Amino acid sequence: MLARQANKLAPHIALLPMALTVLVAYIGAALWTFRTSLTSSRTFSSDNFIGFAQYARLFDNERWMLSLNNLAVYGALFIVACMVLGFLLAAFIDQNVTGEGFLRTVFLYPYAMSFIATGLVWQWMLAPGAGIESAVRQLGFANFTFDWLVDQEMVIYTVVIAAVWQASGLVMALMLAGLRGVDPEIYKAARLDGIPAWRVYLSIVLPMLGPTIATVFLLLCTAVVKLYDAVVAMTGGGPGTASEVPAKFIMDHLFLRSNIGLASAGAVTLLIPVLALLAPYAYARSRRSRA
Repeated sequence: MLARQANKLAPHIALLPMALTVLVAYIGAALWTFRTSLTSSRTFSSDNFIGFAQYARLFDNERWMLSLNNLAVYGALFIVACMVLGFLLAAFIDQNVTGEGFLRTVFLYPYAMSFIATGLVWQWMLAPGAGIESAVRQLGFANFTFDWLVDQEMVIYTVVIAAVWQASGLVMALMLAGLRGVDPEIYKAARLDGIPAWRVYLSIVLPMLGPTIATVFLLLCTAVVKLYDAVVAMTGGGPGTASEVPAKFIMDHLFLRSNIGLASAGAVTLLIPVLALLAPYAYARSRRSRA
Protein backbone atom coordinates (compact mmCIF):
# COMPACT_ATOMS: atom_id res chain seq x y z
CA MET A 1 0.00 0.00 0.00
CA LEU A 2 2.77 2.41 0.98
CA ALA A 3 4.70 1.51 -2.17
CA ARG A 4 1.65 2.26 -4.32
CA GLN A 5 1.14 5.65 -2.66
CA ALA A 6 4.84 6.42 -3.08
CA ASN A 7 4.60 5.63 -6.79
CA LYS A 8 1.65 8.00 -7.13
CA LEU A 9 3.48 10.80 -5.31
CA ALA A 10 6.79 10.35 -7.16
CA PRO A 11 5.82 12.40 -10.26
CA HIS A 12 4.49 15.24 -8.09
CA ILE A 13 7.64 15.27 -5.98
CA ALA A 14 9.78 15.32 -9.13
CA LEU A 15 7.85 18.37 -10.39
CA LEU A 16 8.10 20.21 -7.06
CA PRO A 17 11.44 22.02 -7.79
CA MET A 18 10.09 23.31 -11.12
CA ALA A 19 6.82 24.39 -9.49
CA LEU A 20 8.74 26.29 -6.80
CA THR A 21 10.93 27.91 -9.47
CA VAL A 22 7.85 29.08 -11.38
CA LEU A 23 6.17 30.41 -8.23
CA VAL A 24 9.22 32.20 -6.82
CA ALA A 25 11.36 33.14 -9.80
CA TYR A 26 8.61 33.97 -12.30
CA ILE A 27 5.30 34.74 -10.62
CA GLY A 28 6.92 36.11 -7.46
CA ALA A 29 9.36 38.29 -9.40
CA ALA A 30 6.56 39.60 -11.64
CA LEU A 31 4.42 40.53 -8.64
CA TRP A 32 7.39 42.23 -6.94
CA THR A 33 8.12 44.19 -10.12
CA PHE A 34 4.50 45.35 -10.36
CA ARG A 35 4.55 46.41 -6.72
CA THR A 36 7.80 48.34 -7.24
CA SER A 37 6.32 50.09 -10.28
CA LEU A 38 3.69 51.62 -7.98
CA THR A 39 6.32 53.19 -5.72
CA SER A 40 8.81 56.06 -5.95
CA SER A 41 11.76 53.65 -5.76
CA ARG A 42 15.05 55.07 -7.01
CA THR A 43 18.38 53.39 -6.12
CA PHE A 44 16.71 51.13 -3.55
CA SER A 45 13.21 49.75 -3.24
CA SER A 46 10.81 52.04 -1.40
CA ASP A 47 7.44 51.64 0.33
CA ASN A 48 6.27 55.10 -0.76
CA PHE A 49 3.32 54.18 -3.00
CA ILE A 50 2.43 56.73 -5.68
CA GLY A 51 -0.09 54.70 -7.70
CA PHE A 52 0.33 54.75 -11.47
CA ALA A 53 2.44 57.92 -11.54
CA GLN A 54 5.45 55.98 -12.84
CA TYR A 55 3.40 54.80 -15.82
CA ALA A 56 2.37 58.40 -16.57
CA ARG A 57 6.04 59.45 -16.47
CA LEU A 58 6.96 56.50 -18.63
CA PHE A 59 4.60 57.41 -21.45
CA ASP A 60 5.60 61.08 -21.18
CA ASN A 61 9.21 60.05 -21.82
CA GLU A 62 10.22 60.66 -25.46
CA ARG A 63 12.94 58.02 -25.27
CA TRP A 64 10.42 55.38 -24.19
CA MET A 65 8.00 56.30 -26.97
CA LEU A 66 10.83 56.18 -29.51
CA SER A 67 11.81 52.74 -28.21
CA LEU A 68 8.23 51.49 -28.64
CA ASN A 69 8.13 52.84 -32.20
CA ASN A 70 11.45 51.13 -32.98
CA LEU A 71 10.20 47.89 -31.48
CA ALA A 72 7.01 48.03 -33.58
CA VAL A 73 9.00 48.56 -36.80
CA TYR A 74 11.51 45.89 -35.86
CA GLY A 75 8.82 43.42 -34.75
CA ALA A 76 6.70 43.71 -37.89
CA LEU A 77 9.65 43.32 -40.27
CA PHE A 78 11.37 40.63 -38.19
CA ILE A 79 8.32 38.39 -37.82
CA VAL A 80 7.22 38.66 -41.46
CA ALA A 81 10.74 38.17 -42.85
CA CYS A 82 11.51 35.22 -40.57
CA MET A 83 8.24 33.44 -41.33
CA VAL A 84 8.50 33.96 -45.10
CA LEU A 85 12.18 33.08 -45.34
CA GLY A 86 11.88 30.19 -42.90
CA PHE A 87 8.95 28.70 -44.81
CA LEU A 88 10.71 29.05 -48.16
CA LEU A 89 13.82 27.34 -46.79
CA ALA A 90 11.69 24.55 -45.31
CA ALA A 91 9.78 24.08 -48.58
CA PHE A 92 13.10 23.93 -50.44
CA ILE A 93 14.60 21.30 -48.13
CA ASP A 94 11.34 19.33 -48.15
CA GLN A 95 11.95 18.53 -51.83
CA ASN A 96 14.44 15.81 -50.76
CA VAL A 97 17.38 17.84 -52.04
CA THR A 98 20.90 16.41 -52.06
CA GLY A 99 22.80 17.16 -48.86
CA GLU A 100 19.66 17.80 -46.85
CA GLY A 101 21.35 17.15 -43.50
CA PHE A 102 24.20 19.54 -44.33
CA LEU A 103 21.80 22.28 -45.45
CA ARG A 104 19.70 21.92 -42.31
CA THR A 105 22.83 22.33 -40.20
CA VAL A 106 24.01 25.38 -42.17
CA PHE A 107 20.64 27.14 -41.96
CA LEU A 108 20.14 26.34 -38.27
CA TYR A 109 23.70 27.10 -37.16
CA PRO A 110 23.25 30.90 -36.77
CA TYR A 111 20.58 30.28 -34.12
CA ALA A 112 23.20 28.50 -32.00
CA MET A 113 25.21 31.73 -31.81
CA SER A 114 24.59 34.27 -29.08
CA PHE A 115 23.00 37.56 -30.05
CA ILE A 116 26.14 39.33 -28.84
CA ALA A 117 28.28 37.37 -31.32
CA THR A 118 25.74 37.93 -34.09
CA GLY A 119 25.61 41.66 -33.34
CA LEU A 120 29.39 42.03 -33.39
CA VAL A 121 29.72 40.12 -36.67
CA TRP A 122 27.04 42.19 -38.37
CA GLN A 123 28.42 45.39 -36.88
CA TRP A 124 31.66 44.73 -38.74
CA MET A 125 29.87 43.65 -41.94
CA LEU A 126 27.68 46.76 -42.04
CA ALA A 127 30.18 49.31 -40.75
CA PRO A 128 31.01 52.09 -43.25
CA GLY A 129 34.40 51.49 -44.84
CA ALA A 130 34.46 47.81 -43.89
CA GLY A 131 32.57 44.59 -44.52
CA ILE A 132 30.01 44.81 -47.32
CA GLU A 133 30.91 48.35 -48.36
CA SER A 134 34.61 47.52 -48.64
CA ALA A 135 33.93 44.28 -50.54
CA VAL A 136 31.70 45.99 -53.12
CA ARG A 137 34.22 48.80 -53.61
CA GLN A 138 36.94 46.23 -54.26
CA LEU A 139 34.77 44.83 -57.05
CA GLY A 140 35.11 48.16 -58.85
CA PHE A 141 32.19 50.20 -57.48
CA ALA A 142 34.30 52.95 -55.91
CA ASN A 143 31.35 55.22 -55.04
CA PHE A 144 29.26 52.52 -53.35
CA THR A 145 28.17 53.42 -49.81
CA PHE A 146 26.28 51.42 -47.25
CA ASP A 147 26.08 53.54 -44.11
CA TRP A 148 22.83 52.33 -42.55
CA LEU A 149 24.61 51.57 -39.28
CA VAL A 150 25.28 55.29 -38.70
CA ASP A 151 22.09 56.59 -40.32
CA GLN A 152 19.43 57.48 -37.74
CA GLU A 153 16.61 56.71 -40.17
CA MET A 154 17.98 53.33 -41.30
CA VAL A 155 19.85 51.92 -38.30
CA ILE A 156 16.91 49.89 -36.96
CA TYR A 157 16.80 48.00 -40.27
CA THR A 158 20.38 46.80 -39.72
CA VAL A 159 19.21 45.17 -36.48
CA VAL A 160 16.38 43.52 -38.43
CA ILE A 161 18.87 42.09 -40.97
CA ALA A 162 21.06 40.59 -38.24
CA ALA A 163 18.10 39.17 -36.28
CA VAL A 164 16.46 37.62 -39.36
CA TRP A 165 19.76 36.00 -40.32
CA GLN A 166 19.95 34.40 -36.89
CA ALA A 167 16.33 33.37 -36.30
CA SER A 168 15.13 32.24 -39.74
CA GLY A 169 16.92 28.90 -39.33
CA LEU A 170 14.83 28.06 -36.27
CA VAL A 171 11.66 28.92 -38.21
CA MET A 172 12.89 26.69 -41.03
CA ALA A 173 13.36 23.75 -38.63
CA LEU A 174 9.89 24.13 -37.12
CA MET A 175 8.22 24.61 -40.50
CA LEU A 176 10.08 21.61 -41.92
CA ALA A 177 8.80 19.45 -39.07
CA GLY A 178 5.27 20.62 -39.92
CA LEU A 179 5.73 19.95 -43.65
CA ARG A 180 6.98 16.43 -42.92
CA GLY A 181 3.64 15.77 -41.23
CA VAL A 182 1.66 16.57 -44.41
CA ASP A 183 0.37 13.48 -46.24
CA PRO A 184 2.43 13.01 -49.47
CA GLU A 185 -0.74 11.88 -51.23
CA ILE A 186 -1.94 15.48 -51.16
CA TYR A 187 0.96 16.56 -53.37
CA LYS A 188 0.38 13.63 -55.73
CA ALA A 189 -3.32 14.42 -56.08
CA ALA A 190 -2.55 18.08 -56.72
CA ARG A 191 -0.05 17.18 -59.47
CA LEU A 192 -2.59 14.89 -61.12
CA ASP A 193 -5.14 17.72 -61.10
CA GLY A 194 -2.59 20.09 -62.61
CA ILE A 195 -2.63 22.48 -59.64
CA PRO A 196 0.51 24.70 -59.49
CA ALA A 197 2.85 23.99 -56.59
CA TRP A 198 2.53 27.54 -55.21
CA ARG A 199 -1.25 27.16 -55.08
CA VAL A 200 -0.96 23.84 -53.23
CA TYR A 201 1.22 25.43 -50.57
CA LEU A 202 -0.94 28.55 -50.31
CA SER A 203 -4.39 26.94 -50.28
CA ILE A 204 -3.77 23.51 -48.78
CA VAL A 205 -0.44 23.16 -46.97
CA LEU A 206 -0.34 26.47 -45.09
CA PRO A 207 -3.81 26.01 -43.51
CA MET A 208 -2.71 22.55 -42.38
CA LEU A 209 0.33 24.11 -40.69
CA GLY A 210 -1.86 26.32 -38.50
CA PRO A 211 -0.57 25.00 -35.12
CA THR A 212 3.04 25.18 -36.30
CA ILE A 213 2.60 28.73 -37.59
CA ALA A 214 0.98 29.75 -34.29
CA THR A 215 3.91 28.31 -32.34
CA VAL A 216 6.44 30.05 -34.58
CA PHE A 217 4.56 33.35 -34.32
CA LEU A 218 4.49 33.13 -30.52
CA LEU A 219 8.22 32.37 -30.31
CA LEU A 220 9.08 35.25 -32.63
CA CYS A 221 6.86 37.69 -30.71
CA THR A 222 8.61 36.70 -27.49
CA ALA A 223 11.97 37.25 -29.17
CA VAL A 224 10.84 40.72 -30.30
CA VAL A 225 9.93 41.78 -26.77
CA LYS A 226 13.28 40.50 -25.44
CA LEU A 227 15.36 42.38 -28.03
CA TYR A 228 18.39 43.76 -26.21
CA ASP A 229 21.67 41.93 -26.91
CA ALA A 230 21.78 42.61 -30.65
CA VAL A 231 21.12 46.33 -30.20
CA VAL A 232 23.78 46.68 -27.50
CA ALA A 233 26.35 44.77 -29.57
CA MET A 234 25.60 46.45 -32.90
CA THR A 235 24.65 50.04 -32.14
CA GLY A 236 24.57 50.61 -28.38
CA GLY A 237 21.18 52.22 -29.00
CA GLY A 238 22.70 54.81 -31.34
CA PRO A 239 23.44 56.81 -33.24
CA GLY A 240 22.08 58.98 -30.44
CA THR A 241 18.95 57.08 -29.39
CA ALA A 242 17.87 56.13 -32.92
CA SER A 243 17.93 52.37 -32.26
CA GLU A 244 16.70 52.50 -28.68
CA VAL A 245 14.44 49.58 -27.67
CA PRO A 246 12.34 49.08 -24.52
CA ALA A 247 14.60 46.44 -22.97
CA LYS A 248 17.61 48.75 -23.23
CA PHE A 249 15.60 51.64 -21.80
CA ILE A 250 14.68 49.44 -18.83
CA MET A 251 18.24 48.19 -18.23
CA ASP A 252 19.67 51.71 -18.48
CA HIS A 253 17.22 53.10 -15.93
CA LEU A 254 17.68 50.09 -13.67
CA PHE A 255 21.49 50.06 -13.53
CA LEU A 256 22.76 53.40 -14.90
CA ARG A 257 20.12 55.93 -13.87
CA SER A 258 19.11 54.34 -10.55
CA ASN A 259 15.39 54.58 -11.22
CA ILE A 260 13.99 51.20 -10.21
CA GLY A 261 10.39 52.43 -10.17
CA LEU A 262 10.41 53.67 -13.77
CA ALA A 263 12.32 50.59 -14.98
CA SER A 264 9.77 48.35 -13.24
CA ALA A 265 6.90 50.22 -14.92
CA GLY A 266 8.57 49.63 -18.28
CA ALA A 267 9.03 45.92 -17.50
CA VAL A 268 5.36 45.51 -16.54
CA THR A 269 4.31 47.34 -19.71
CA LEU A 270 6.35 44.87 -21.78
CA LEU A 271 4.86 41.93 -19.91
CA ILE A 272 1.27 42.84 -20.82
CA PRO A 273 1.48 42.05 -24.59
CA VAL A 274 3.31 38.79 -23.81
CA LEU A 275 0.48 37.71 -21.51
CA ALA A 276 -2.07 38.86 -24.10
CA LEU A 277 -0.44 36.49 -26.61
CA LEU A 278 0.06 33.58 -24.21
CA ALA A 279 -3.44 33.59 -22.72
CA PRO A 280 -5.40 32.72 -25.92
CA TYR A 281 -2.67 30.27 -26.98
CA ALA A 282 -2.84 28.45 -23.63
CA TYR A 283 -6.64 28.47 -23.77
CA ALA A 284 -6.68 27.00 -27.28
CA ARG A 285 -4.25 24.25 -26.26
CA SER A 286 -6.35 23.36 -23.21
CA ARG A 287 -9.45 23.17 -25.40
CA ARG A 288 -7.68 20.82 -27.85
CA SER A 289 -6.41 18.59 -25.01
CA ARG A 290 -9.95 18.21 -23.63
CA ALA A 291 -11.46 17.42 -27.05
